[in-house]
Amino acid sequence: MAQKKFKTEVAELLQLIIHSLYSHKEIFLRELISNASDALDKLKYRTLTDEQLKGLAFDPRIDISFTEEGERRTLTISDNGLGMNEEDLGENLGTIASSGTKKFLASLTDEQKKDSNLIGQFGVGFYSAFMVADRVDVVSRKAGEEEAWLWSSTGKGSYSLEKGERDSFGTTITLTLNDEGNEFANRWQIEQLVKKYSDHIAYPIFLSYDQVSYDDKKKDDEGNPKKKTEHKVEQINSSSALWRRPKGELTDEQYNEFYKQSSYDSEDPLFYVHTRAEGATEYITLFYVPSKAPFDMYYADYRPGVKLYVKRVYITDDDKELLPSYLRFVRGVIDSEDLPLNVSREILQQNRVMSAIRTASVKKILGEFAKISEQNPQLYTTFIEQYNRPLKEGLYSDWANRDALLELVRFKSSTEEGWTSLASYKERMSADQKAIYYITGGKEETLKASPLLAAYKKRGFEVLIMSDDIDDLVVGSIGKYQEIDLKAINKSGAVDDLKAEGEKEEKASKEEKALIKKIKKALGDRVKDVVASSRLADAPAVVVVDENDPTVQMQQLLKSMGQGDFDEAKPILEVNVDDPMVKKIGESEDKEYVADLSAVLLDQALLAEGVMPKDPVAFTKKLHSLLSR
Repeated sequence: MAQKKFKTEVAELLQLIIHSLYSHKEIFLRELISNASDALDKLKYRTLTDEQLKGLAFDPRIDISFTEEGERRTLTISDNGLGMNEEDLGENLGTIASSGTKKFLASLTDEQKKDSNLIGQFGVGFYSAFMVADRVDVVSRKAGEEEAWLWSSTGKGSYSLEKGERDSFGTTITLTLNDEGNEFANRWQIEQLVKKYSDHIAYPIFLSYDQVSYDDKKKDDEGNPKKKTEHKVEQINSSSALWRRPKGELTDEQYNEFYKQSSYDSEDPLFYVHTRAEGATEYITLFYVPSKAPFDMYYADYRPGVKLYVKRVYITDDDKELLPSYLRFVRGVIDSEDLPLNVSREILQQNRVMSAIRTASVKKILGEFAKISEQNPQLYTTFIEQYNRPLKEGLYSDWANRDALLELVRFKSSTEEGWTSLASYKERMSADQKAIYYITGGKEETLKASPLLAAYKKRGFEVLIMSDDIDDLVVGSIGKYQEIDLKAINKSGAVDDLKAEGEKEEKASKEEKALIKKIKKALGDRVKDVVASSRLADAPAVVVVDENDPTVQMQQLLKSMGQGDFDEAKPILEVNVDDPMVKKIGESEDKEYVADLSAVLLDQALLAEGVMPKDPVAFTKKLHSLLSR
């Protein structure tokens, strides 16, 4: 017998689960039945596509049995699915393969570890069995192989793996129930839980139990009615794929339970979209939007949320091409009538049928978002708070649906509470406004405190606050909204728009020109240019960038992503020539003093944008020197 330790992240996960990460321990049964269904899906596909398994006699089913007498009650869930060999058991039950899960576990605070809903993020529901069991034994034999294997664990840091016995392929999981789990060794409890959580499983679930009855006509030696025990096996679920049933037959509760079972989430979804397409291309889709964004939404190895079926035969749940990456938070099912059963990932990417389904599905999903935004603004606000950023990715990557996405994304505003759309902004624009103005880079509170906003506020111009790290890249690529230019106020192109119609540009005096020249000389190659500001009132200076350059914050983001192999775009320092600090530069003939004051002026402007000076030590020394004077 080989005794092995769980990987560190599994041990951590077990601790979370055993200490009631689930809000209701009863969900363990849903998780184990779901795993059995997945194993049946996989074998069904293999019997149709794998030459070695095509002749396999396959009558898919899930069996549940229990013992309710004695000190140690047991509960057994068995399937005749694909099964696992020694290597599979070690990989599936001894480790967590997803690096995203490992990162997520490491990031949890003590308070978050108490959140009963977090288990839905992992997709590793097998371990939930340890909430109700002192011991879990798994006997499995892989289809096409002769050997069976026994995996056993008490959930306390290690597991054993040795050869076992099983007459045929599939998996049997036996739970030796603890005091918390004894209540589940009960026919009524099992039937109720299966109806509640797993009624829609596409394979029959059978419950084996002993039914006790008493015959009044026959007496035992003591004169009591004679006890009769009859063993029964009954199917306890409806065994039909929920997504293939007509919408009119289904309730919200059934939709929600299917979502929970199939996505490993313990919360209801925000909403769902169920579609049946007939005609040249026939398919069914059932898509859900989770109430909370998946924890791995911004990981490169995120777990796709959509399963592909062909005529109810499971094909894959690991293909990122089924929907575009900006909709990676969507969960659900695509079931095609026209794809070949042996479709591979490479074929999927080029298949015309799959391309048509994907195109239509994206339009349907975005259309549902638009409908909700109009009919249920409160729900849409909840949606936006979770998924606004990925929708913005679509603006950059999905040209075909850009117009639809432009109506869906939302922004914060310098004048409005909450979120606002581009359409709403346009309605509020004054007659003399030339563009839709926005500011990017940094956190929302930093942007709202930008000294640049004052001039636009004075003119009655609203400014959109764009604080997502991708806004500079995404919004800069849009250019126009309904023929109206989008202009960043922290770029040089928006400066002239503040001048009222007919207002003449005041020429800079000789003193101002000399002042600008002095600051520019002092700063040297730290800046692209120094210009006198027509926008600043209370602040001495602000940094902006050239119209086609990325903001300072965007440059920092690109560097953090390992994309720093570009020529750094230097900022433009826009100075308020009426500010006392700036005037001191013009009045002084002390070159060292002018150099220090100019450097501090630039670093202060960078700090106001949420950007640390490149040399904080030099900045503090210069500041100390100036204060000493």
